[in-house]
Amino acid sequence: MHNHFTGIYAPYLDQYLDYKRQLGFKQQTEESILAIFDRFTVSRGETRLGITPELSQAWMQTGANLSSSYNFHRALLINKLASFLNEQGIHSYLMRLPVCKMDFTPHIYSQDELGRLFEAADHFRIRKGLRQIMFAMPALLRLLYCTGLRGGEALALSVGDVNLDDQTILVRDSKNGQQRVMPFSDSLAAVLRQYAFYRNELPACMVKKDRFFISLDGKRISHHCFGRWFSRLLLAAGIPKGRGVTPHALRHSFSVHSLAMMAERGADIYCCLPVLSTYLGHKSVESTNHYVRLVSAMYPGLLKDIDRICINVFPNSSGYETY
Repeated sequence: MHNHFTGIYAPYLDQYLDYKRQLGFKQQTEESILAIFDRFTVSRGETRLGITPELSQAWMQTGANLSSSYNFHRALLINKLASFLNEQGIHSYLMRLPVCKMDFTPHIYSQDELGRLFEAADHFRIRKGLRQIMFAMPALLRLLYCTGLRGGEALALSVGDVNLDDQTILVRDSKNGQQRVMPFSDSLAAVLRQYAFYRNELPACMVKKDRFFISLDGKRISHHCFGRWFSRLLLAAGIPKGRGVTPHALRHSFSVHSLAMMAERGADIYCCLPVLSTYLGHKSVESTNHYVRLVSAMYPGLLKDIDRICINVFPNSSGYETY
Protein backbone atom coordinates (compact mmCIF):
# COMPACT_ATOMS: atom_id res chain seq x y z
CA MET A 1 0.00 0.00 0.00
CA HIS A 2 2.74 2.45 1.03
CA ASN A 3 0.54 5.23 2.40
CA HIS A 4 2.03 8.69 2.60
CA PHE A 5 1.63 9.62 6.25
CA THR A 6 1.44 13.33 7.02
CA GLY A 7 0.75 13.68 10.76
CA ILE A 8 3.05 14.15 13.74
CA TYR A 9 3.61 10.39 13.96
CA ALA A 10 4.40 9.93 10.25
CA PRO A 11 8.10 8.93 10.55
CA TYR A 12 7.35 6.57 13.43
CA LEU A 13 4.50 4.90 11.54
CA ASP A 14 6.89 4.23 8.67
CA GLN A 15 9.54 2.91 11.05
CA TYR A 16 7.04 0.67 12.84
CA LEU A 17 5.72 -0.85 9.60
CA ASP A 18 9.23 -1.38 8.22
CA TYR A 19 10.25 -3.08 11.48
CA LYS A 20 7.26 -5.44 11.39
CA ARG A 21 7.81 -6.29 7.72
CA GLN A 22 11.43 -7.14 8.41
CA LEU A 23 10.11 -9.69 10.89
CA GLY A 24 8.04 -11.26 8.11
CA PHE A 25 4.62 -9.73 8.80
CA LYS A 26 2.64 -8.48 5.79
CA GLN A 27 1.03 -5.49 7.59
CA GLN A 28 -1.50 -4.66 4.86
CA THR A 29 -4.48 -4.27 7.17
CA GLU A 30 -2.29 -2.62 9.80
CA GLU A 31 -1.06 -0.04 7.30
CA SER A 32 -4.63 0.75 6.32
CA ILE A 33 -5.65 1.26 9.98
CA LEU A 34 -2.56 3.36 10.72
CA ALA A 35 -3.35 5.54 7.70
CA ILE A 36 -6.76 6.24 9.27
CA PHE A 37 -5.07 6.93 12.62
CA ASP A 38 -2.65 9.30 10.89
CA ARG A 39 -5.51 11.30 9.37
CA PHE A 40 -7.28 11.22 12.73
CA THR A 41 -4.31 12.84 14.48
CA VAL A 42 -4.16 15.49 11.76
CA SER A 43 -7.86 16.29 12.17
CA ARG A 44 -7.35 16.65 15.93
CA GLY A 45 -4.41 18.96 15.41
CA GLU A 46 -1.99 16.76 17.37
CA THR A 47 1.37 18.53 17.65
CA ARG A 48 3.06 16.72 20.56
CA LEU A 49 4.44 13.21 20.32
CA GLY A 50 3.25 10.62 22.78
CA ILE A 51 -0.06 8.75 22.76
CA THR A 52 -2.13 10.04 25.68
CA PRO A 53 -5.17 8.48 27.39
CA GLU A 54 -7.27 11.25 25.80
CA LEU A 55 -6.03 10.41 22.30
CA SER A 56 -6.60 6.69 22.86
CA GLN A 57 -10.13 7.28 24.16
CA ALA A 58 -11.01 9.56 21.25
CA TRP A 59 -9.63 7.00 18.79
CA MET A 60 -11.75 4.23 20.26
CA GLN A 61 -14.87 6.41 20.16
CA THR A 62 -14.50 6.70 16.39
CA GLY A 63 -14.89 2.93 16.18
CA ALA A 64 -18.09 2.72 18.21
CA ASN A 65 -20.11 1.55 15.20
CA LEU A 66 -17.52 -0.94 13.97
CA SER A 67 -17.55 -4.65 14.68
CA SER A 68 -16.23 -5.72 18.07
CA SER A 69 -13.43 -7.81 16.56
CA TYR A 70 -12.27 -5.03 14.22
CA ASN A 71 -12.38 -2.43 16.99
CA PHE A 72 -10.34 -4.78 19.18
CA HIS A 73 -7.78 -5.04 16.36
CA ARG A 74 -7.66 -1.21 16.14
CA ALA A 75 -7.01 -0.92 19.87
CA LEU A 76 -4.38 -3.68 19.86
CA LEU A 77 -2.54 -2.02 16.97
CA ILE A 78 -2.41 1.38 18.68
CA ASN A 79 -1.10 -0.31 21.83
CA LYS A 80 1.63 -1.96 19.75
CA LEU A 81 2.47 1.45 18.29
CA ALA A 82 2.54 2.92 21.80
CA SER A 83 4.96 0.19 22.92
CA PHE A 84 7.15 0.94 19.90
CA LEU A 85 7.13 4.65 20.76
CA ASN A 86 8.06 3.87 24.37
CA GLU A 87 11.06 1.93 23.09
CA GLN A 88 12.07 5.07 21.17
CA GLY A 89 11.94 7.10 24.39
CA ILE A 90 8.55 8.68 23.60
CA HIS A 91 6.28 8.13 26.59
CA SER A 92 2.97 6.69 25.40
CA TYR A 93 -0.09 5.31 27.12
CA LEU A 94 -1.21 1.69 26.67
CA MET A 95 -4.98 1.52 26.85
CA ARG A 96 -7.02 -1.27 28.35
CA LEU A 97 -8.15 -3.44 25.47
CA PRO A 98 -11.91 -3.71 24.84
CA VAL A 99 -13.71 -7.01 25.13
CA CYS A 100 -13.62 -8.82 21.80
CA LYS A 101 -17.12 -10.18 21.23
CA MET A 102 -17.86 -12.22 18.13
CA ASP A 103 -21.10 -10.29 17.56
CA PHE A 104 -20.64 -9.37 13.91
CA THR A 105 -23.16 -10.59 11.36
CA PRO A 106 -22.05 -9.70 7.83
CA HIS A 107 -24.29 -7.82 5.46
CA ILE A 108 -25.39 -9.94 2.53
CA TYR A 109 -26.30 -7.88 -0.51
CA SER A 110 -29.60 -8.86 -2.09
CA GLN A 111 -29.78 -9.40 -5.85
CA ASP A 112 -31.64 -6.09 -6.09
CA GLU A 113 -28.89 -4.27 -4.18
CA LEU A 114 -26.21 -5.87 -6.35
CA GLY A 115 -28.03 -4.83 -9.50
CA ARG A 116 -28.33 -1.23 -8.30
CA LEU A 117 -24.70 -1.15 -7.17
CA PHE A 118 -23.39 -2.42 -10.51
CA GLU A 119 -25.67 -0.05 -12.42
CA ALA A 120 -24.45 2.88 -10.32
CA ALA A 121 -20.83 1.93 -11.09
CA ASP A 122 -21.61 1.65 -14.81
CA HIS A 123 -23.25 5.07 -15.04
CA PHE A 124 -21.43 7.12 -12.41
CA ARG A 125 -20.13 10.39 -13.81
CA ILE A 126 -16.84 11.76 -12.52
CA ARG A 127 -16.50 15.44 -11.69
CA LYS A 128 -13.42 17.09 -13.11
CA GLY A 129 -10.52 17.22 -10.70
CA LEU A 130 -11.37 14.10 -8.72
CA ARG A 131 -9.11 11.08 -8.91
CA GLN A 132 -10.65 8.97 -11.62
CA ILE A 133 -10.69 5.39 -10.38
CA MET A 134 -14.29 4.91 -11.50
CA PHE A 135 -12.80 3.73 -14.79
CA ALA A 136 -11.99 0.42 -13.05
CA MET A 137 -14.88 0.20 -10.59
CA PRO A 138 -17.46 -1.67 -12.74
CA ALA A 139 -15.02 -4.52 -13.40
CA LEU A 140 -13.50 -4.44 -9.90
CA LEU A 141 -16.85 -4.72 -8.12
CA ARG A 142 -18.00 -7.57 -10.34
CA LEU A 143 -14.71 -9.38 -9.73
CA LEU A 144 -15.12 -9.08 -5.96
CA TYR A 145 -18.64 -10.47 -6.05
CA CYS A 146 -18.06 -13.17 -8.67
CA THR A 147 -14.92 -14.60 -7.03
CA GLY A 148 -15.13 -13.61 -3.36
CA LEU A 149 -11.67 -12.06 -3.51
CA ARG A 150 -10.66 -9.80 -0.64
CA GLY A 151 -10.34 -6.17 -1.68
CA GLY A 152 -6.61 -6.12 -0.95
CA GLU A 153 -6.06 -9.25 -3.01
CA ALA A 154 -7.87 -7.73 -5.99
CA LEU A 155 -6.05 -4.38 -5.81
CA ALA A 156 -2.68 -6.18 -5.59
CA LEU A 157 -3.24 -8.20 -8.77
CA SER A 158 -0.64 -7.56 -11.46
CA VAL A 159 -1.38 -7.74 -15.18
CA GLY A 160 0.31 -11.14 -15.34
CA ASP A 161 -1.80 -12.50 -12.48
CA VAL A 162 -5.01 -12.26 -14.55
CA ASN A 163 -5.00 -14.84 -17.35
CA LEU A 164 -7.89 -13.89 -19.62
CA ASP A 165 -7.20 -16.80 -21.98
CA ASP A 166 -7.31 -19.57 -19.37
CA GLN A 167 -9.77 -17.57 -17.22
CA THR A 168 -7.75 -17.94 -14.04
CA ILE A 169 -6.42 -15.57 -11.41
CA LEU A 170 -3.20 -16.13 -9.49
CA VAL A 171 -3.54 -14.68 -5.99
CA ARG A 172 -0.04 -14.01 -4.67
CA ASP A 173 -0.71 -11.41 -2.01
CA SER A 174 -3.10 -13.39 0.21
CA LYS A 175 -4.06 -12.44 3.75
CA ASN A 176 -2.91 -15.86 4.94
CA GLY A 177 0.32 -15.76 2.92
CA GLN A 178 -0.73 -18.63 0.66
CA GLN A 179 -0.90 -18.49 -3.12
CA ARG A 180 -3.93 -19.91 -4.90
CA VAL A 181 -5.22 -20.12 -8.46
CA MET A 182 -8.88 -19.25 -9.00
CA PRO A 183 -10.89 -20.00 -12.17
CA PHE A 184 -13.61 -17.54 -13.13
CA SER A 185 -16.74 -17.63 -15.26
CA ASP A 186 -17.28 -16.72 -18.91
CA SER A 187 -19.46 -13.75 -17.96
CA LEU A 188 -16.79 -12.31 -15.67
CA ALA A 189 -14.16 -12.98 -18.34
CA ALA A 190 -16.16 -10.82 -20.77
CA VAL A 191 -16.25 -7.97 -18.23
CA LEU A 192 -12.52 -8.20 -17.50
CA ARG A 193 -11.63 -8.37 -21.20
CA GLN A 194 -13.64 -5.21 -21.85
CA TYR A 195 -11.88 -3.43 -18.98
CA ALA A 196 -8.46 -4.70 -20.16
CA PHE A 197 -9.16 -3.42 -23.68
CA TYR A 198 -9.73 0.15 -22.46
CA ARG A 199 -6.89 -0.14 -19.94
CA ASN A 200 -4.51 -1.02 -22.76
CA GLU A 201 -5.64 2.07 -24.66
CA LEU A 202 -3.99 4.28 -22.04
CA PRO A 203 -0.63 5.70 -23.15
CA ALA A 204 2.19 3.45 -21.96
CA CYS A 205 3.95 6.42 -20.36
CA MET A 206 0.97 6.94 -18.03
CA VAL A 207 0.94 3.45 -16.51
CA LYS A 208 3.11 3.89 -13.42
CA LYS A 209 2.48 0.53 -11.75
CA ASP A 210 2.16 -3.04 -12.94
CA ARG A 211 -1.32 -3.36 -11.49
CA PHE A 212 -4.29 -4.86 -13.31
CA PHE A 213 -6.67 -2.32 -11.76
CA ILE A 214 -5.50 1.26 -12.16
CA SER A 215 -7.02 4.72 -12.26
CA LEU A 216 -7.22 6.82 -15.42
CA ASP A 217 -3.97 8.54 -14.49
CA GLY A 218 -2.24 5.14 -14.65
CA LYS A 219 -1.57 4.88 -10.91
CA ARG A 220 -2.42 2.12 -8.45
CA ILE A 221 -5.68 2.30 -6.52
CA SER A 222 -5.28 2.57 -2.76
CA HIS A 223 -7.59 0.91 -0.24
CA HIS A 224 -8.61 4.31 1.12
CA CYS A 225 -9.46 5.71 -2.30
CA PHE A 226 -11.42 2.58 -3.19
CA GLY A 227 -13.38 2.82 0.06
CA ARG A 228 -14.29 6.47 -0.54
CA TRP A 229 -15.55 5.75 -4.05
CA PHE A 230 -17.50 2.74 -2.83
CA SER A 231 -19.31 5.01 -0.35
CA ARG A 232 -20.24 7.31 -3.23
CA LEU A 233 -21.63 4.35 -5.16
CA LEU A 234 -23.73 3.23 -2.19
CA LEU A 235 -25.28 6.69 -2.10
CA ALA A 236 -25.89 6.68 -5.85
CA ALA A 237 -27.45 3.19 -5.63
CA GLY A 238 -29.71 4.16 -2.74
CA ILE A 239 -28.18 1.57 -0.39
CA PRO A 240 -28.05 2.80 3.24
CA LYS A 241 -24.53 2.76 4.62
CA GLY A 242 -24.61 0.85 7.89
CA ARG A 243 -22.53 -1.56 9.89
CA GLY A 244 -21.01 -4.15 7.59
CA VAL A 245 -22.15 -2.48 4.36
CA THR A 246 -18.67 -2.43 2.89
CA PRO A 247 -16.77 -3.73 -0.16
CA HIS A 248 -15.81 -6.78 1.94
CA ALA A 249 -19.50 -7.66 2.18
CA LEU A 250 -19.29 -8.63 -1.51
CA ARG A 251 -17.06 -11.53 -0.40
CA HIS A 252 -19.62 -12.57 2.22
CA SER A 253 -22.41 -12.29 -0.35
CA PHE A 254 -20.51 -14.46 -2.84
CA SER A 255 -20.02 -17.14 -0.17
CA VAL A 256 -23.64 -17.24 0.97
CA HIS A 257 -25.07 -17.08 -2.54
CA SER A 258 -22.70 -19.84 -3.71
CA LEU A 259 -23.72 -22.17 -0.89
CA ALA A 260 -27.40 -21.38 -1.47
CA MET A 261 -27.02 -22.20 -5.16
CA MET A 262 -25.31 -25.51 -4.30
CA ALA A 263 -28.14 -26.39 -1.92
CA GLU A 264 -30.77 -25.52 -4.52
CA ARG A 265 -29.07 -27.93 -6.93
CA GLY A 266 -29.22 -30.70 -4.36
CA ALA A 267 -25.52 -30.79 -3.56
CA ASP A 268 -24.26 -32.01 -0.20
CA ILE A 269 -23.14 -28.77 1.46
CA TYR A 270 -20.47 -30.45 3.56
CA CYS A 271 -18.91 -32.09 0.52
CA CYS A 272 -18.78 -28.69 -1.20
CA LEU A 273 -17.46 -26.80 1.82
CA PRO A 274 -13.76 -27.73 1.41
CA VAL A 275 -13.89 -26.59 -2.23
CA LEU A 276 -15.36 -23.21 -1.30
CA SER A 277 -12.91 -22.89 1.59
CA THR A 278 -9.94 -23.41 -0.75
CA TYR A 279 -11.39 -21.00 -3.31
CA LEU A 280 -11.83 -18.30 -0.65
CA GLY A 281 -8.32 -18.82 0.71
CA HIS A 282 -9.47 -19.70 4.23
CA LYS A 283 -7.00 -21.34 6.59
CA SER A 284 -9.56 -23.95 7.61
CA VAL A 285 -13.04 -25.21 6.79
CA GLU A 286 -14.21 -23.95 10.18
CA SER A 287 -14.04 -20.36 8.88
CA THR A 288 -16.18 -21.23 5.86
CA ASN A 289 -18.74 -23.08 7.99
CA HIS A 290 -20.07 -19.76 9.33
CA TYR A 291 -21.67 -19.19 5.95
CA VAL A 292 -23.67 -22.42 6.26
CA ARG A 293 -25.29 -20.98 9.38
CA LEU A 294 -26.13 -17.82 7.44
CA VAL A 295 -27.67 -19.82 4.59
CA SER A 296 -29.79 -21.72 7.10
CA ALA A 297 -31.01 -18.47 8.67
CA MET A 298 -31.63 -16.61 5.40
CA TYR A 299 -33.16 -19.46 3.40
CA PRO A 300 -35.33 -21.53 5.77
CA GLY A 301 -36.11 -24.94 4.32
CA LEU A 302 -33.36 -24.82 1.73
CA LEU A 303 -30.87 -27.07 3.48
CA LYS A 304 -31.46 -30.79 3.71
CA ASP A 305 -32.05 -32.39 7.12
CA ILE A 306 -28.55 -33.87 7.15
CA ASP A 307 -27.06 -30.42 6.46
CA ARG A 308 -29.04 -28.93 9.35
CA ILE A 309 -27.79 -31.66 11.68
CA CYS A 310 -24.20 -30.87 10.67
CA ILE A 311 -24.43 -27.09 11.06
CA ASN A 312 -22.71 -27.23 14.43
CA VAL A 313 -20.18 -29.89 13.51
CA PHE A 314 -17.58 -27.11 13.71
CA PRO A 315 -17.51 -24.99 16.89
CA ASN A 316 -18.69 -21.42 16.48
CA SER A 317 -15.50 -20.09 18.03
CA SER A 318 -14.35 -17.43 15.58
CA GLY A 319 -16.10 -14.62 13.79
CA TYR A 320 -16.41 -13.63 10.16
CA GLU A 321 -13.69 -11.70 8.42
CA THR A 322 -14.39 -7.98 8.66
CA TYR A 323 -11.58 -6.81 6.38
